Amino acid sequence: MNNNQIKNPKVEVANGTSLNDKDYMNSLLSCLKEMVKNYVVSMNEASNETLYEEYKNMFLEYTSLQREVFELMFRKGWYVLEQAEGEKINQKYQSLNQEFMDLNG
Repeated sequence: MNNNQIKNPKVEVANGTSLNDKDYMNSLLSCLKEMVKNYVVSMNEASNETLYEEYKNMFLEYTSLQREVFELMFRKGWYVLEQAEGEKINQKYQSLNQEFMDLNG
């Protein structure tokens, strides 16, 4: 067992060729992620403020729904997170900070 994993007890689902709850949730989460990305593009390309606000409201709705689906999957043990080591976080921060400085320098 990986001690760096953050997870809940897994809710077992039927195996086989038929779709199960986990399959449906994975599909829904993937669709929501794509929709959220597409709404960001739509907001950036909106031709007026009214259209922008409409896209923004939809973006916020779908972002919230995406989070709810993720949290449900996590609670059911279908989504496992890995706890990052402090040193890895620090290295990534330093790397990104250097890229930022290079862009602004």
